[in-house]
Amino acid sequence: MGKIIAIANQKGGVGKTTTTVNLAASLGVLEKKVLLIDADPQANATSGLGIDVDSVELGTYQLLEHTKSTKETIISTDSPNLDLIPSHIDLVAIEIELVDKDEREYMLKKAITHLKKEYDYILIDCAPSLGLLTLNALTAADSVIIPIQCEYFALEGLGKLLNTIKSVQKIHNPDLDIEGLLLTMFDSRLRLSNQVVEEVRKHFADMVFDTIIQRNIRLSEAPSYGESIIKYDASSKGATNYLNMANELLKKNKETA
Repeated sequence: MGKIIAIANQKGGVGKTTTTVNLAASLGVLEKKVLLIDADPQANATSGLGIDVDSVELGTYQLLEHTKSTKETIISTDSPNLDLIPSHIDLVAIEIELVDKDEREYMLKKAITHLKKEYDYILIDCAPSLGLLTLNALTAADSVIIPIQCEYFALEGLGKLLNTIKSVQKIHNPDLDIEGLLLTMFDSRLRLSNQVVEEVRKHFADMVFDTIIQRNIRLSEAPSYGESIIKYDASSKGATNYLNMANELLKKNKETA
């Protein structure tokens, strides 16, 4: 039985999509069958895997509306063992369209739970907000990974996100776990980066992944070529970091690559 993991943080620019795309690609390379669901209207995970967003006709929007089956919305990618449910700017309207529906927080869960039989891991790239899209992702997920950038405002808004997760656990999804906090954009030359790592580890201890994602120019370049870091430059520091992260995730879930 597979596992559904949401990658969430309402703060923008923390490496959410970078993490979702590259962790998914790394798990695929490690021979796990992976599905990435792009639940962000900006559709960066979709374009980051080489899919032309303007050509997307079926995706997360139709999935949440329950007008199409999962089978109709899933597309394959160039990355080994990695499938995608793409996003489109139309997804921005879904929060308004779902607002009057019964059990609107469960739309994604109802649509994808059966896919756990087909995939080892289902990763959901969440929008940078705590709106209905993110709520659907957290309600559908078994666990959540929270990327935190190693910068001054790192912990800003984290309390709000943790409160949202508690609310979801209480009302919609009592089985939701925090998979871990992932430190991103780390620059060892900066004292501030080291201080943030120290602070986060002090406050959250075992909740923090051992792997740290370092700031890496190749990681920034890869999306403009529509490729994961694994495909773009497998020898880069970024690729090594995400492969280590994937291995740590497997180990945490008592699996081997």
